[in-house]
Amino acid sequence: MKRSLALIAAGALAAFSFASQAEPQQLNPGQTGQLRPAGTVSASGASSLDDLQAKLAEKAHEEGASGFVINSASGENKMFGTATIYK
Repeated sequence: MKRSLALIAAGALAAFSFASQAEPQQLNPGQTGQLRPAGTVSASGASSLDDLQAKLAEKAHEEGASGFVINSASGENKMFGTATIYK
């Protein structure tokens, strides 16, 4: 009994640990649901929109966000943009 309880607890702890390290997902404004805005992040110097999205996702991850919504993106040779992060 104690062994199975310990295994269940270890599994739950591992799942929680994995979930807390997950990368934040890019969301559409309508997908924020129960999440609350927790601030904004910005990035610059990106060579493409995909690079900009990756830089914003990295910054959101550093802030502990569950998701982010890109608010603006601009630039010609080097892109810059902002995103609202959600927790």
